Amino acid sequence: MGKHIAIIGSGPSAIYVLKHLHEHASEFRDYIKSITIFEKSPIGGMGMPYHPEMTDIYNLSNISSEEIPMLEESFASWLTSQPCKVLESFNIEEFPISKSKVYSRIALGFYFKSQYDKIIANLRNAGFVLNEYFGVKIIDILPQASNKVNVLTSNSQILENFSNVIIATGHIWSEKDHPENKYYGSPWPIHKLLPDKNTYFNFTIGILGASLSAFDVVTSLAHRHGTFHKTAGGLSFKLDPLAKKFKIVLHSAEGWLPHLQYEQEKPMREIYRHTDRQEILSLIDTSGFLPLDSFFDKICRPALIEAFIKDKNDKLIVLLSQPSTGILEFVEHMEHTHEYVNCFEGMRKEFEQAKEYMDQNKPTHWMETLDDLMYCLNFHAELLAAEDHLFFRKQIMPFLMNVIAALPLPSATILLALYDAGCIELVKGKVEILEASTEVGKTTIQVSNSDEATRAVDYAMFINCAGQGKIAFEDYPFPTLITNGNVRKARAKFKTPSVPMRNKSSMSNTHLFIDNEAYVYTGGIDVDSGYSVIDSKGNSDTRIHDVSFIHTAGCRPYSYGLQACNATSLILVEQLKRNCTLNAPIQQESIETTTRIYENNPEL
Repeated sequence: MGKHIAIIGSGPSAIYVLKHLHEHASEFRDYIKSITIFEKSPIGGMGMPYHPEMTDIYNLSNISSEEIPMLEESFASWLTSQPCKVLESFNIEEFPISKSKVYSRIALGFYFKSQYDKIIANLRNAGFVLNEYFGVKIIDILPQASNKVNVLTSNSQILENFSNVIIATGHIWSEKDHPENKYYGSPWPIHKLLPDKNTYFNFTIGILGASLSAFDVVTSLAHRHGTFHKTAGGLSFKLDPLAKKFKIVLHSAEGWLPHLQYEQEKPMREIYRHTDRQEILSLIDTSGFLPLDSFFDKICRPALIEAFIKDKNDKLIVLLSQPSTGILEFVEHMEHTHEYVNCFEGMRKEFEQAKEYMDQNKPTHWMETLDDLMYCLNFHAELLAAEDHLFFRKQIMPFLMNVIAALPLPSATILLALYDAGCIELVKGKVEILEASTEVGKTTIQVSNSDEATRAVDYAMFINCAGQGKIAFEDYPFPTLITNGNVRKARAKFKTPSVPMRNKSSMSNTHLFIDNEAYVYTGGIDVDSGYSVIDSKGNSDTRIHDVSFIHTAGCRPYSYGLQACNATSLILVEQLKRNCTLNAPIQQESIETTTRIYENNPEL
């Protein structure tokens, strides 16, 4: 009897799952009878960040066609085939279309929709039954004693007897808006933030974060309050005469603006570009851990030195050649080079070099290499001890996120134009929303900065663009899986358990917990290396798979972007393929087994 597969979500992760299922159609045809796709939006195949209901024509993606894993056709080829009126609706004005340029999020959404439709047609032509439920939200997953799985929709309908359920949902913005105070817990959908036609926000708007989503808000609001004009040096911005008091203040804990888009020698990430499976596994110590120091010393150091040789950066070559320079010293040095008294003038300086390099097709090797190295570490993160997880999250990730979330150069020109017009500034310091002191019609925040005294600031409008991290275990959107113990907290075991054990009395207020041994909760739910969920007894449930980054970021802390969507989906499909062809499903994917997939598949 054939398997019935359910996929919850129809964005990029789901699209890449479908793509890889089709690539192995001849192997799956005898085992899979039907594939059912559930999408809460009335329009499927786009993904939240690219959906016209969520984003704006002025919001740029931060990925070019050459960086997007191949679907039925490339993004650039698809754009080239579109009529002029369609391109105009995507806010595309410069031609010819380039594989190395970035375009609007909406354009990318319609591209994904077209690829989704083609892959669905291909699967049907290959003999699979495809069922699509758009405008249907799945609110629970119900494992059955019969080894089947049912799903519950938001209108109380139960759909039964699925062999496998693949969770491929996207972002969840759980923080509530408080429109009475003009406080918004997220910028999405972005249309809620925009003034009515022919009206203006004649006041200062506060934004928490200096991330890409923050710049989406900046760009959308700026276009409603003035006009941009091309100049010899880039852009200028002129406020509308009726919007003279419009201004935006960004709040960033570190006081950083993002690094800028950079040219790459090899735009597609590879897990084993700078190492191989044998070397990685050889670094595992006698306790079963991959020490972060060893990973940096044996794999990162030589790769980064080679990158800085290509970049002709003698200072960094000398620094990394010193054994005393570990990952923390390296990150602190690189952070220092990105710190400026005036971050906008710093961006202007970096922009000139970045544009020169892009125009000359000259790669910035160290940034590309660092991204590859962390991508490699990401797919072996279950080997890290709790101590290294905590260190990585606190000391390393803020810098990495600033590098990986590279700001497109066109977005940088917009920021600099707003800065030159006196319409934007950035304030360094940690922000706390003071709900108790917030009056109707305003939001009060407290800004803490080691360089100056803590102060309170009132805003007539404040938008939280800090981004979405890992979902809390209690907020996992399928409650029966929690109640019945089908999922458990993502975790990392302490290498030296005596440290957390001594502080057991304070664990209720921390992420430390005891489950026979001492663990740190790393966020979200636990999955094995093949993305099957792990239950409360430590066993993989090979019926239920989760490839949603916000659910699994505690296990895969550096999973970001479309390349990770593709890799994650490919690994999952490889597991499904083996489970279909074996008499009994694999009980739990081990990292030793999964790394063979990394080693043998050219797409990884």
